[in-house]
Formats: sequence, structure tokens, C-alpha cells
Amino acid sequence: MADRAKGIPIAKEGVPFVMGSAAPAVLAGLLGWKKTSMALGALACFTGWFFRNPPRSIPLGDDLILASGDGQVIAIQEEFEPRYIKDQCIRISIFLNIFDVHINRMPCAGTVVDLAYQPGQFIIASDPDATVHNEQNALMIETVSKKKVLCVQVAGLIARRIVCWVEPGEIAVPGERFGLIRFGSRMDTFFPMDSRVRVKMGDRVKGGESILAEMV
Repeated sequence: MADRAKGIPIAKEGVPFVMGSAAPAVLAGLLGWKKTSMALGALACFTGWFFRNPPRSIPLGDDLILASGDGQVIAIQEEFEPRYIKDQCIRISIFLNIFDVHINRMPCAGTVVDLAYQPGQFIIASDPDATVHNEQNALMIETVSKKKVLCVQVAGLIARRIVCWVEPGEIAVPGERFGLIRFGSRMDTFFPMDSRVRVKMGDRVKGGESILAEMV
């Protein structure tokens, strides 16, 4: 899988939003409307910062499950996943607020064997019901040892756009960028029950850098 956004400081999906506020800011400045220009300039800066795309130091290890997004761990749950894995597994949910990096990264090595988009509601992403009812995009990854890891991009209350750059059959490389969600969201990762969880509730994690668990 090619890391499509490597080396780009701002995700290309954010460029229209940045330009949409930067151009009027320049125009307002030329017209002498200083306060309006400053307000629009601040909005452009915040938008660029929201779509920032920082590099990460990816931990090495074939059995590691990495955070697929930046944010706070809001759920560590043992449950039956009925739609894709169809087995008992562990789910870790990460809540991304509007101040977090929203680039999504591959949680583990393997092959993307399935990709499924589900339309739905826009419940606040920290609500447990968001896992099932919200608009979402699911990536099923099969590791070399035939273990299944499910990574789900879940839209939130403000999010209205899920972006995914990969297709079934592509190789998943740990920590590589595969998409983003605009303006607040959640990432759910499902993995085998016998894995060793390495985070706890409330932890802050970084996508592609923090280790959520280790498969055994």
C-alpha cells in the first residue's frame, strides 16, 4: 500500500477549506477591512492546523496493533462483533475531538480483504451507540498469521465526510496513512481476544505511534 499522503503537511482534502477562508481574508485586507481579514485569517490558520499531517515514529513488531487515530481511549470492551469478524473480540474505541489530528493510520500489517461503507446517523462519537448506528467505513485486515483485525472509521456529531484511500487487496503497512474523517470522529479497532491490551481507559494515543495491544 502506497502511503499516499506521506510528506504532505496538510491533507489535500483540507486545501479547499483553507483556501475558502484564506482568499476572502486576503481580499478583506486589500479592502482595508482589518478585523474581518484577521478573523478570516485566523479561521484559515485553524483549518490548516485541523488538517495537519504530521510524521510519526512507527514502532516495529509484526504482532503489534497500533492506534489508528489520535485521541482519547473511551472504550476497551470484550464483545461479539456480528457484522464482519463474527466472533468474540476486543474493541478499543478512540474519540477524536476537533483539536486532534484526523489522519487515520493502519493498525497492523496484513492485507485489506474487505472494505464496507455503512450510511447512518451522526450521534456524538463518544456515545456507545455510535459504534453501530453512525455513518462508518470498515476495513477488514487479515494478518500473515490469518488473524482478523477490523478498523472502523466512525463519523461523529459534526463529521460529515469519511475519506478512505485504500481498496480490497492492498497490503496494509503498520502506521501508514489510509484516510481521514472531517471535524470530530471516532476510530474503533477490533482484534483477537487473546491479545494483550497495552492501554487503559482515558489514555491519550497517537495514530501510528501508540501501541494499543499485542497479538499472541
